[in-house]
Amino acid sequence: MTNGDLIGIHKSTVSRIVHWVASAIAAKRRDFVTFPVNAELNNVKQDFYEIAGFPGVIGCIDCTHIRIIRPSAEIYRNRKGYFSINVQAVCDTNLRISSLVARWPGSTHDTRIFYNSVLSMRLENRELNGHLLGDNGYPNLPYLLTPILNPGNRGEQRYNISHKTTRNTIERLFGVLKRRFPALHYGIRFSLR
Repeated sequence: MTNGDLIGIHKSTVSRIVHWVASAIAAKRRDFVTFPVNAELNNVKQDFYEIAGFPGVIGCIDCTHIRIIRPSAEIYRNRKGYFSINVQAVCDTNLRISSLVARWPGSTHDTRIFYNSVLSMRLENRELNGHLLGDNGYPNLPYLLTPILNPGNRGEQRYNISHKTTRNTIERLFGVLKRRFPALHYGIRFSLR
């Protein structure tokens, strides 16, 4: 409504334009959101290793909630009580997104999103050599490493410190995106179809 008022066009016209532009951007996603392979993947591993000495990391994974206006389905209400879409992302050390899943209701657990992703299938089929770092919202798997809940010795404590320091890249990514695009933090107005 504000954009329409500022430039003197009806809000339905602004809505159509926003839809067209968003669709055009989404159509280009495969040109920009791709998982690295071969030599590029080795560079990603080296970059992650340089952060805190964690070997074989090909990406950091996490989910974030993007607020939406109240839809008709309660399934979009997340555990914090507001309506959202739960978006899963994987990034590298330069905060480049290499995998993105943005279609699950806010009540969906991170693990379910991961298990239903193409990335999970590729890792399970060993198409990608290395592992992701995730928080305890994910299962601990050979290709998805999570923190040790109750570290019992110095080695486990060092593992957790290295894990946390390295995995911080995904937290930074979400922070950068939500500051750059405030609608991701404050909420998006659109209809779910």
